[in-house]
Amino acid sequence: MKMHFCIPVSQQRSDALGGRYVLYSVYLDGFLFCRVRYSQLHDWNEQLRRVFGNCLPPFPPKYYLAMTTAMADERRNQLEQYLQNVTMDPNVLRSDVFIEFLKLAQLNTFDIIPKKAYLDIFLPNEESINIEIITSDTAERVLEVASHKIGLCRELLGYFGLFLIRFGKEGKLSVVKKLADFELPYASLGSSEVEHCKVGLRKWYMDPSLDSTLMDCRAALDLLYMQAIQDIEKEWAKPTQAQRQKLEAFQKEDNQTKFLELAREVQHYGYLQLDPCTCDYPEPGSGVVLSVGNNEISCCITLPDSQTQDVIFQMSRVKCWQVTFLGTLLDMDGPQRTFNQNLELRFQYSEGSCWQWFVIYTKQAFLLSSCLKKMISEKMVKLAAKNPEMQIEVPEQSKSKKYHIQQSQQKDYSSFLSRKSKIKIAKDDCVFGNIKEEDL
Repeated sequence: MKMHFCIPVSQQRSDALGGRYVLYSVYLDGFLFCRVRYSQLHDWNEQLRRVFGNCLPPFPPKYYLAMTTAMADERRNQLEQYLQNVTMDPNVLRSDVFIEFLKLAQLNTFDIIPKKAYLDIFLPNEESINIEIITSDTAERVLEVASHKIGLCRELLGYFGLFLIRFGKEGKLSVVKKLADFELPYASLGSSEVEHCKVGLRKWYMDPSLDSTLMDCRAALDLLYMQAIQDIEKEWAKPTQAQRQKLEAFQKEDNQTKFLELAREVQHYGYLQLDPCTCDYPEPGSGVVLSVGNNEISCCITLPDSQTQDVIFQMSRVKCWQVTFLGTLLDMDGPQRTFNQNLELRFQYSEGSCWQWFVIYTKQAFLLSSCLKKMISEKMVKLAAKNPEMQIEVPEQSKSKKYHIQQSQQKDYSSFLSRKSKIKIAKDDCVFGNIKEEDL
């Protein structure tokens, strides 16, 4: 599945000899990832082609004459599409050529020198472990180091991930983004510009039944137990009064297994809850709290009369979705590293015999999109387990797993609407229209 790469802006710069070149700002999940020149991306593509041949997507050609504004904008769009498409191949994602280039690009962009450093990794109980890393270590490597320190079985690493998490006032917690395996946590944390942001370790799957796979590992069991308690305390999971009393009794006994068995029966257990945002149902501007997990999008919508309505969208009835950037980028030459995040995620949903669009306006649109992709990936794995003739790739796991799937059984997620008419463009700004979930 495609990564959420985009290149919303490009800037003209002068080199040491007085020549002019274009510097592209590459964003991942709405945050500045790196700044690179076309020549650097071109050389990288040539290296990738020597390894992977012609299976790579087309790369924008060189221009030997001065580019017009239209040509420059077309190249920027083509480079954006290239970055999105090249990440669809999990073999490319795991290759040294891919990882080393992006690692160096991040280090150069944020003027980071590879050296020893210490990084706090926050566990779901909000306590932290301090680990020694190299500033150039990827999230995959940092996860390995953290997992080794707490005794987590190596074969279970694919069920967990590193996240940027914001700890707000009154104990509120907000997941900002999932760190990609090739991302540098040291760089991403330092450049996020999000207040009270830390690197946290959490489970990374949306199907609560997968808990059973982890129960035999003591460290994994501890993490699940800590996260279940945290989710209940933060009211992400919503036990009944009877369930809460039993859970408290198991917690006093420190009976983690019984606690988790009961927790799996709790409403929204294992779901990821987004910050309060707005949607267009039943009317534009309606407040909503979204919880995502277990193959559904659960919405608690505040109605105009201040009453609430619970609406559940089953993923089996979602045809496609898109993330759209509706804002602008300011301070083009300044240090800004995040969007003025006016983002929306809209998905097409089957309601009876017709398809309808449901629109959510949230700064966490990229995170929501990642959760939707994760749910689809897990569903495909389950289908593959039932049918050995199916083949799919599961790129989220550190170690690739292949399954077989017939094309006719894949859902079509590539039907999207053009939203360019709704994008507000400030003077001299170059902003992107859609990030599309195509060819899932």
